[in-house]
Amino acid sequence: MPANDLPATLNSDTHTKQLPVVEGQLDNSFADIDWQAPWLSHITQLSYISNTIERLSRSKSQRNSLDGSNDSEGLDNAKSLNGHDINASGINTPDTIAKVLKTAITQQATYLEQPLPHTKPAHDHKSQTLQFVSQNVLPEGEAYEHFIGTTGNIPTRDNLHDLFNGSIWLTFPKTKAVLNYYHMLEIAKQGISERRGRVRDTITVFDENGAVLVTSDASIGEALVDFDWQASLVKPRPKWDNPTQPDNSTQAAVYIFGHALLEQLVHPRKPLCAHSIVIHVAQEFFTLSLAERMRYLDDKVAEYMDTLLSNDDVKPRQLAPLPILGVPHFWAENADTDFYEDSYVFRSGRRKKDKK
Repeated sequence: MPANDLPATLNSDTHTKQLPVVEGQLDNSFADIDWQAPWLSHITQLSYISNTIERLSRSKSQRNSLDGSNDSEGLDNAKSLNGHDINASGINTPDTIAKVLKTAITQQATYLEQPLPHTKPAHDHKSQTLQFVSQNVLPEGEAYEHFIGTTGNIPTRDNLHDLFNGSIWLTFPKTKAVLNYYHMLEIAKQGISERRGRVRDTITVFDENGAVLVTSDASIGEALVDFDWQASLVKPRPKWDNPTQPDNSTQAAVYIFGHALLEQLVHPRKPLCAHSIVIHVAQEFFTLSLAERMRYLDDKVAEYMDTLLSNDDVKPRQLAPLPILGVPHFWAENADTDFYEDSYVFRSGRRKKDKK
């Protein structure tokens, strides 16, 4: 990696003297998020998002202990017709997640002294500034991806799925824009139907369930693609990044891209499997701060997906399966090599069978 390819220094989280305070109330599903989980450490604006979500999703008992109230349990159970909570004053406060993400993306741009990220224009559409908005502004019958591509507005609901989707827009804005661009191209060609076709199927699998293996050791990436778990995850364990103990000698790391996968990891299960791509980097990559890595990777993953999706023969099968809790340092139990002996999770794989 040439020195002039390296991004400018950037802190993983930005802090201003006074941040806008987002008001509202989220249901208790948000309180289940473990913001210290290693697979969340790469999220841009993690500190602001996690602190705000924790404040807005406190349990009733926590809220009562803080404000001294002893209201009846009806407050926590009161829901509006569209599923949003009623706050303590009895006022419905929808679109809370959109407001949190809008604040995060704005303060990130302010810190970087850069404009907000943009869409990648398809056909005769102009580039649009990306922003998070209420789900209610999405016109009935219009494709979600087409609406983003033509307006820059990302419809957002108050649920875990859209919180993580927005977090990935913050972390990989160029890559997400590329994926949306190819959705737009395919929609223009084929329209909207139940069958999306191979290009949109591949986009959807990566967008919902993707992960990025970054490595300066080509053999680790090759072994992963070949379903060789011993050579990719077990034997080279000392080479793998430990998010809690940064080490410049690290040679491999995984960063989750799929927002549905992040949602499932709120309640981790061993069989959870990502669909991954491999990005090769020079060793200098691992000397960068985490935020610098993400900026660099956003460029590289966007280029990778642009090349992949421009091929008419692309298919989801080209994404390499990766049992996500098998990533070294992601899950305490994988420190024991017996963890990888579970053939239901760590399968021999189709590629090895194809070679016979």
